[in-house]
Amino acid sequence: MTNTAAQNAPTHPDQAPQDQVRAFDFLMGTWNVHHRRLVERLINSDNWQEFGGQMIAQPLLGGPENYGGNMDDNVLDLPGNPYRAISLRTYDPASDKWAIWWLDGRNPHSLDVPVLGQFKDGIGTFYADDVLGGKPIKVRFRWTGTNTQIPRWEQAFSPDNGTTWEVNWTMDFSR
Repeated sequence: MTNTAAQNAPTHPDQAPQDQVRAFDFLMGTWNVHHRRLVERLINSDNWQEFGGQMIAQPLLGGPENYGGNMDDNVLDLPGNPYRAISLRTYDPASDKWAIWWLDGRNPHSLDVPVLGQFKDGIGTFYADDVLGGKPIKVRFRWTGTNTQIPRWEQAFSPDNGTTWEVNWTMDFSR
């Protein structure tokens, strides 16, 4: 198999491309999670809800060595309605992109629309088209701080095809 990352490596080491295959290595293992989410979305609300949770992430499908994937099992201690959910991530070497699905245990027969994207300069950005309240929206996931002890995931929605974004959920991870 050809290593395209090595073939396309820049001449300056500080400009090295991110290895997409191993991009989620930082997430493997057990985490405590601090959730902060908007109770209602895309209505100009500032009613945030905060709660805890736990997550365990592990490689799947042979792990990164075989262009596999990973998943995480989540416990979300949502006040009055705790639940479990999983994220499933798979890497496609042909497109050099990841797909991420979310399965909410409260709705076990429905996978969310996958977001697609990759990491650049240590930030993972992933997009999808979806529907909220019968209206089309864009969805964005963003991973930041992946080289720190407290990585962050955030979700944002756009009702105007990506012109403006409303961050509606953040998750801060700690060991």
